Formats: sequence, structure tokens, C-alpha cells
Amino acid sequence: MNEQIIARHWIPLIAPKAAPALATSTVLILARIWNASGAEHSTGNAVLMTALSLAAGAAGVFASIGYAGDKVIAGTAFATSGALAFTGIAGYTDGLSLPLLLWVLATVAAYGLATRYWRTDRRTTVAHERHTTVRREEHAHIERVEALKAGAQIESARAGAAYAEQLATALITRAALPGFNPQTLTEAGLPQLPATDRDAA
Repeated sequence: MNEQIIARHWIPLIAPKAAPALATSTVLILARIWNASGAEHSTGNAVLMTALSLAAGAAGVFASIGYAGDKVIAGTAFATSGALAFTGIAGYTDGLSLPLLLWVLATVAAYGLATRYWRTDRRTTVAHERHTTVRREEHAHIERVEALKAGAQIESARAGAAYAEQLATALITRAALPGFNPQTLTEAGLPQLPATDRDAA
């Protein structure tokens, strides 16, 4: 069985691995742009980002302990809370050392969480590929067995037809021999041959 080989481009392969670093870097860049635009030492902006971060964290807590217990919503809310807190600190401070430190910590934490989901996704993908391979092999085995059965039946039918044709030819040839007596075959226990015109004469 020939399988189609699909060569994937390197960008779709590397994009999921670079997504956490791109996300944290984007937040850091936007926060520093916000800092340069007047957010540095702005109490009102700091209070706003703190309130938004606490609200997102509270939403994550309620989503995780609520009746439904949706882990996706809770994880999104906690990630939003962390991003808002990171943005507020990076936008409020005047130096780059603390924002860069927080960027490194946020990137490491993002990769730590993403690795867990990548591992789970990889296990699911491998299990699906194994299941698909097993089913494909089973179907191929069944097809091969059925093909062998059909070939054996065809060969058996051909052999039976050839034997019947040879037997009929032998009987006709023997009946045409001079001095052939079909009664002798009947007395010997062989089936009686049909009478020919010469016998009737």
C-alpha cells in the first residue's frame, strides 16, 4: 500500500514552539512603548492594571472552582491576569532590569505550561497514529487473505474444469476403440456410460 508523503514547511512546525516567547516578548515591547508614552510612575495606570489583573485572577478562580470547572477558561483567565500584571510592572518602572527579569520568568513559566500540553498532544497523536497503523495492517491482512482464497478457488475451478474435460475426452476416445464393451465397466462397478449410436446399431 503506497502512502502519500506530505512534506510540511518549517514555519508551521516551529511556530507553536516560538509562540510563548513571541507572546511574552510582545507584551514586554508594548509595555515599554506604553512606558515611553507616559505610563512611567503613573499611579492611575498602575491602579488600573492592578485592578484588571486582580479581576482576571478572580475570574480564573471562579472558573476553576465553579460548577462547570472549565480548565480552559480558568487557564486563560490566569494567563491574562499574569500578562496584565507583567504589563503594569513593565510599564510603571523606569529601568529595564525588572521588566527583563519578569520577561524571563514569564517566558520560562509559559514554556513550562506549554510543554505539558505539547507532551499530551504528542501522546494523543502517537496513539492515533498507532491505532491507524494497526487498523491499516489489519485491513491489508484481510485483503491479502481474501485474495489468496479467491485465487485458490479460481485455481480449483480451473483444475476441476480441466479434469472434467480430460475425462470426457478419455471416455470419448475409449468408446471409439474397437471391441470396447461398456457392460464390462458396469459389471466392474464403474458408472454406466451413455449409449452411443454404434452401440445401438
